[in-house]
Amino acid sequence: MIICERRQTILNEDGHLLIVGGPGSGKTTIALQKATKIIAAGLQPGQSILFLSFSRAAVTRVAEASSLLVDKTVRSQLSLQTFHSFCWSLLKSHGYLLGSPKGRLKILLPQDEKALSGGLKAPKKGERETAEWLAWQVERERLFAEEAQICFDWFAPKSSELLEGCQLLRELVADTYPVIIVDEAQDTGNAAWSCIEKLADLCQIICLADLDQQIFDHLEGVGPERIEHIKDTLAPVFVDLGSDNNRSPGTEIAVFGNDILAKTPRRAPYAGVGRILYDPRNDPAQWMRVALGRFFRGAEADGLELENLAILATTGSGVAKISAALNGGAKPIPHKVLFDEAAVLLSARLAAFLLEPKLPERRAVDIATCLELLASIRRADGSATAIREAATYLKWGASIAAGKPAKTNLARNAEALINGAADLVLTGDPGRDWIQIKTLLYRADVTEFKQVAGALDYLIAFNRGKRISANLSEMWMTTGAYTTARQGLDNALVQDQLLADGNDTQGIHVMTIHKSKGKQFDAVILVREGIREGAREFRSSLVWRGDVAPYDRSRKILRVGITRARRYVLMLEPRFPACPIMSEHIL
Repeated sequence: MIICERRQTILNEDGHLLIVGGPGSGKTTIALQKATKIIAAGLQPGQSILFLSFSRAAVTRVAEASSLLVDKTVRSQLSLQTFHSFCWSLLKSHGYLLGSPKGRLKILLPQDEKALSGGLKAPKKGERETAEWLAWQVERERLFAEEAQICFDWFAPKSSELLEGCQLLRELVADTYPVIIVDEAQDTGNAAWSCIEKLADLCQIICLADLDQQIFDHLEGVGPERIEHIKDTLAPVFVDLGSDNNRSPGTEIAVFGNDILAKTPRRAPYAGVGRILYDPRNDPAQWMRVALGRFFRGAEADGLELENLAILATTGSGVAKISAALNGGAKPIPHKVLFDEAAVLLSARLAAFLLEPKLPERRAVDIATCLELLASIRRADGSATAIREAATYLKWGASIAAGKPAKTNLARNAEALINGAADLVLTGDPGRDWIQIKTLLYRADVTEFKQVAGALDYLIAFNRGKRISANLSEMWMTTGAYTTARQGLDNALVQDQLLADGNDTQGIHVMTIHKSKGKQFDAVILVREGIREGAREFRSSLVWRGDVAPYDRSRKILRVGITRARRYVLMLEPRFPACPIMSEHIL
C-alpha cells in the first residue's frame, strides 16, 4: 500500500485519531502499520496495543492480516480481542467490586438466558420497556449479585460501571494498553463507548469507522450520532481515506455497492458482478442447486479459484430455507450455517447429559433432569404454548424425582431414554458416541426427542463440533468416562463466544447479511426473495419492513453484503416480484 500524505498523518500522530473510509479503503491495514511503528519504537515490558472489534470474525480477519503485514516479534505485543473478551477479562478479575461473589463469576450463555426468561426479547429501539422486561432486569441483577452469573448484554454496562468507580483499574488498563484501536467505531453502543471514553485521558484512542456500514442502528444506543460524539469527546485528528478499494481490486464490486447506496444505477454491467433469475414457484432445493451449479461452472470457465463462498439471506428463516435446499436432493452440499442457535445448543446439552454416566440409584433424578433439559428447550421458544408445556415437563420431573412412577407418554419415553443411555457401550470417540446418542433420540416414540435429534445435525453446520469434541476427548482420557459432559460442552461454547472463532473459512457459508459484517469471502451470493404481505401483495426481501422510498436503510444493509466479496458477487433473484432497489441495475 502506498503511504500517501493522509496515511503518513496517521503514522505520525501521537494523539487521538478518527479514521474513516469505505470497505477495503485500508483502515485496518494502516492501523496495523501504526501499531507496528509504535511497538518498534518500544513499549514497556508487559504492555501491548489493544485492537478491539465487535465480531469474532473481524478479529480473525485482523489476525490473518497481521500475520502477513506484521513481524512475528511485533505480533506478540498486539492484543486482538472482541469487546466481549476484553470486558470479560475485567469482570472476571474485578467483578466482585460490584457486589458479585468473589472468584465465582460465570457467563450465563445466551441459550440459557433465553430458557430462563421464557424467550423474552429486549424492546426494539424507541419502544417502551414492558413490565416483563423490567422484571427480567431485576432478575439479571439478582443473578449477578447472588448467583455470580452475568449475561453477555451486561458485559459492557458492568465494565463501564467498574471503570467509572475504580481509578486504579483505569490506570491498570491504560498501563497495559497505552494504545487502543477501536474497529467499527460507528457501531459502538452507549455502554461500549462509555468504556473507551473512561480510558481516553490515559490512552491513545484510534477509532476506525465507516458510517455507511452502520447497519446495527436498530439497536439501542447505536446511531449516526456516534461519529459526532467521538469527535466531540476525543477531539481527534480526523483522516478520511475515502472510497479507495483495496479489497476487490480488478473488479467493480465496490462501485456497484456505492451505486446501490447512492441510488445511481449506471444501467450497464459491473466487472465481478452477475445475476441469475429463478422461478419462485419452484422448490428452493431446485433453484438454489441449479444456481450454484451455474455459478461454479462459470467461475471455473473464468479461471476464478475460490476457497470460500458466502450465501447471504436477509432473515434467519431465509438462512434455514437455503440450508434445507443445500441439504436436499440426492447429494447434500456441505456447508456451514450461522443463525440463532439457542434451541440447537440447548438440545446439545441434553445430548451431553445422556453421555454422562447413568447409575441405577440415580435413575429417578436422571429422568427428572432429562425433563428439565427438555423444558429449557421449550421455554427458549418464548411462545405461551411452549412456556406452558415447559412448566408441565418440570411438574412431571419433580413428581418422578419424589419417587412417583412416570405416567405420561413423554415421561415414560424419558425413562426409556435414560435406560437406553445407561445400556450404551461408549467408545471414547466423541464423534461415534454422539451418533449413538442421536440414534437413541431418533428412536424415541415422541416427536419432542426426535426434534432434539434433528437439532443436533446443526452443530456440524454451525462448525461447533471440533471444540466440543476436543473437550469431550480430554475428559474421557482423564476419567475414562464423559463425567461432566455438560460442563465440557458449556466450556467449549464459552470459548466460541469469547475467542476469535472462524479460522476454518473454507467452503460454503450460509448466514444473514447482518451476520456477515466484518467477514470477507472470495465470492458472495445474495439471495433475494418475494415476501407475501397480502393476498396479492409481495415485498422484495431486500427492502426492510418499515423502510420507505428511497430505502436508505435497506440500501446500506445491501451494500454491506455486496462488499463482503473479494472477487465476485452474484445476485440470485426471483423473476417476480420486482425490487425497487435492483430493478434499474443491468447485470
